[in-house]
Amino acid sequence: MTGPILQPISECRALVIDGNPTSRSILVSQLRDYGIGKIMQCHRATDARAKLEHAQFEFVLCEQSFHDAAQSGQALLDDLRRAQLLPFSTVFFMVTSEASYSIVAEAAESALDGYLLKPFTTSTLFERLNIARARKAHLKPIFSAIEAGDFDRAAELCVQRFEKREPYWLYAARIGTELLLRANRHDEARTLFEAVIAAKALPWAKLGVARAQLESGQTVRALNTLERLVGEDSGFADAYDVMGSAQVELGKFDEALETYRMAAELTPGSVVRLQKHGMMAYYMGDRETAARVLSRAATIGCDSKMFDAQSLVLLAFASFQDGDRRMLDRCMSDFQRLREKQMDDLRLRRFAEVVETLQLIRARQFSAAVQAARALADDIRSATFDFEAACNLGGLLSVLAATSIALDQNDQWIRAIGLRYASSRSLGELLASASIAHPPNAEMLRQCHAQINKMAESAMSLSLGGNPTGAVQSLLQAGQDTLNAKLADVAHQVLGRHAARIAEAPALQERVDVLRTACGAQPRRAALSQDRHRQPGGLSLRVGAPPAALEAATP
Repeated sequence: MTGPILQPISECRALVIDGNPTSRSILVSQLRDYGIGKIMQCHRATDARAKLEHAQFEFVLCEQSFHDAAQSGQALLDDLRRAQLLPFSTVFFMVTSEASYSIVAEAAESALDGYLLKPFTTSTLFERLNIARARKAHLKPIFSAIEAGDFDRAAELCVQRFEKREPYWLYAARIGTELLLRANRHDEARTLFEAVIAAKALPWAKLGVARAQLESGQTVRALNTLERLVGEDSGFADAYDVMGSAQVELGKFDEALETYRMAAELTPGSVVRLQKHGMMAYYMGDRETAARVLSRAATIGCDSKMFDAQSLVLLAFASFQDGDRRMLDRCMSDFQRLREKQMDDLRLRRFAEVVETLQLIRARQFSAAVQAARALADDIRSATFDFEAACNLGGLLSVLAATSIALDQNDQWIRAIGLRYASSRSLGELLASASIAHPPNAEMLRQCHAQINKMAESAMSLSLGGNPTGAVQSLLQAGQDTLNAKLADVAHQVLGRHAARIAEAPALQERVDVLRTACGAQPRRAALSQDRHRQPGGLSLRVGAPPAALEAATP
């Protein structure tokens, strides 16, 4: 049986990342001897991130420790995978002089291609690269299916390889579980994760069980699974990421703050983890920690795709409340640079407008600040006005109120964003935390969740009482008044369940569809930011540009 066809080595590109010029030069020379056609090199992790954002490499060899910087090779790898900058076809090796398992285990686990322990011979390097290339080639049918957008076929190939224990079956299982999770096939994903654990207990598989539980709404069970996992391995940073998400969803913000702090301490160069820690600190009222951590995240990652600009908004709020004019101006300057690259980005424009308004208040230009706040509030019922925008507007209105600037429509606007987005207790609490500068606003937002529940319960009483038509009509009216997606979803469910008993079902369904469009994209679970990259513990499924079909399949 013929083996897989390998790409000619002379056509391959490699990137060497090493702060030591001597060892970097040796690696480059060895790769040239291996036959690689084009080799690029850099001595800092930040430079490497920039190169990987704009070019694709078949091989990446990265030093684990950079003595002149806080960033580590592992933190760089983690951020690259989150931002989907490492396609399947890339062979990634961590290079380290540390022989201890605790240092290299996470690198080997995360990179999937392994690590190279210094000193190593040229023949050892060639052997390891050959094995890694062969693995990529064996799994090419799976990669090709993903690239073509045929994710069901890719998942099927992964499961087949796992069940038949064909070459690289564990690697295939990891890809398969990720595909199943992203297709919302949580039970199948959990079954495959558990099969991997039974065959060979790996940390990522145990974490996968928790991810499947969390995605399917079993948040308490997921948290229990995660607590056992971190008890077994207190250095597993991805487990803390998922645990923090579960704690935020359950409204356990104080526990989430501690969890995110530990994750950030384990990987101090991780931009994403620094942001989560800083955001949670801000929402918990610890402005000093928030300002310090978010400032560091902006310093090391503002120009990276891994950076979430919402961090700058919260840093601006913290700076304003602490009277730090210099930091507030720096946030505005960073937004101007970001907007120059993405002039049409509505999200960035809204962020910048919030920070500009804070600057106006700081400069005591109250009339202009009120006008700017009104302009932002005009978008409350827009389909593009998302949960993030609601949090920021609530925070801005609360700052205005705390500065004794009275707005006649403050209560109306606060209730509007609360009724639209406080679909769960944790979402309501996150909204309230964003408005902590003015406690009456925060309390109004907390009450909105109870009001939404009452609307849903009243409608369900009609359905249980034998009047499903009245229930759908009641939910539609409440949904149109509030633009709350939860009410629209419940109306859709009641209509689907009782369609045979509802004479006007087609017309009502049309109204439900219009309402769901008007509600826009709304979060079903509380989260600190728009995590648009790799999910913690997950595997990047990017091959080249992310296909639209994959984005549609992502929960």
